[in-house]
Parts: sequence; C-alpha cells; structure tokens
Amino acid sequence: GREHKIISGLQRSAVPVAPALGFCDDEAVNDAPFYVMGFVDGHVLRDRASTEAILDLAGRRRASESIVDTMAAIHAVDLEAVGLADLGKHEGYIARQLKRWYGQWNAQKTRELPAVGEVHEELSRRIPERGPATIVHGDYRLDNCMVGDDGRVVAVLDWEICTLGDPMADVGLLQVYWTGPNDAASAWTGSATATPGFLDRADLAVRYAEVSGRDLSQLPFYVSLAYWKLACILEGVYARYLGGALGQRDPSELEPFKQQVEGAAAMALATLEQL
Repeated sequence: GREHKIISGLQRSAVPVAPALGFCDDEAVNDAPFYVMGFVDGHVLRDRASTEAILDLAGRRRASESIVDTMAAIHAVDLEAVGLADLGKHEGYIARQLKRWYGQWNAQKTRELPAVGEVHEELSRRIPERGPATIVHGDYRLDNCMVGDDGRVVAVLDWEICTLGDPMADVGLLQVYWTGPNDAASAWTGSATATPGFLDRADLAVRYAEVSGRDLSQLPFYVSLAYWKLACILEGVYARYLGGALGQRDPSELEPFKQQVEGAAAMALATLEQL
C-alpha cells in the first residue's frame, strides 16, 4: 500500500515511475494486499557484459547523467502537490537511520567489529544541518532503475523504504553503489558502471551539485554513513546465511560476505577522515 501510494503520487511529478494501475487490500482476492503497475519497456543493468551489449559509449554517459538528473528530480518533488507530505517525519532522519541500523547491527552481529561503533559515534556527533525534508528513495542505484535503449532512466523502482528526510543520504549512497571506470573499488561489488563510457563518482557529484543547486561540502559524511549502513545490512545477510538460510554451508564459503562487511566498515571509517 505504501509503495502504491508513492508511485501513484509521483505520476504527477517529473520522476519516471511505472504507472500505478490499482491497489487491493481485500485478502480474499489474492491472500495478501497487492497492487498492479503498468509494464515499462526497458533494461535493468546489473553486470558489465549485458551493459556493453545494451548501451554504446554515448548511452553509458547518458545513463550516468540521467541517473543523477532523476535523483535531483526526486529531491525536487513538491510534497504537497503530489500528496506525499505525510509520508514520514520531516525531522531527524539521519538520527533515526543511525539508531535503526545500529540496533540491527547489535541484534545480528556475528563478531565484534570496533569500526562500526566508532563510526556510529562520530556520525552521531557530526550530523549536518540541513534544509527542508524531501523524498528520499533510500536505495537509489542504477540497478534499481530501468533505462531505455538510449540510456535514459525510464522508471525508478523499489520504493519500499522510501520516506522523507535528507536528500544527501541518497547522494552518498549512490557514491557507494557506483564504481566508474577510473574509480577505486567500492565495498559494493556491482560491475556495470565500471564499463568505459560511464562517469566516475566525482563527476556524478559535480553534476548533482549543478542540477540541484545543493551544497556538497558535507558529502564525505553521507558517503561514510552509506558505507556504514551497508556494513550493517550485509552483516544481517551474513548472519542469516551462517544460520542456514542458504542451507548448510561450510563457513569458508561465506567468507566473501564477511570480508565485504569488514571492507564497508573500514571504508566508512576512512571516509570520515575526509571531513
């Protein structure tokens, strides 16, 4: 119901979303509430091989620019005009994120990792001042969007954790999920944007500043937050796998997940030093 409300509202904005066709909360129909959205013809880019097959060099640059421009459009939505002013609290977004994910970490951690606590303490102490709340997608990245044959974003997907808050959280998260052709490796293993023709992280930040008019001087805070949040999320995945969610596995098979958590925590700590 929440996701249907969001994409229904965004039909009346500049943000490309799949058409919201209907919502039903009568569980007699389908055993659970559900909504129906219209088909969107496009591509989800998740790996280098498929990306190279779908987009040429110009298309990859266009996709880089379009994902930034679309993010800026999300953050520019008039909440009252689209009926989403009541989607969430307008204050305290970063503090709530820190509380929520640190609680998740402490509930699911499989070992002590001091960097997670250190970053939590520093981020809590340094929360930046911000302007009015905007829509925050919460998981904004290339493979949560669909692009057309020319590379332009034709639909933003996966709105289930969308709320109101600080738009810079989306900017920081995209920096973590994106590895351009000339970027150092991220703690996230996606490879699609490493294909020649895509912009690098710094170029994305410059374009966002130009399109949105926002001050990015505190960007390292939000990048550190994104790495820290990723560490907390991945630890939960690792814990479930250790608990048998994939069936009984030799713990050594799960070592890459463990290393990814540790890498994300280390990147969060290192990024804080840029402030």
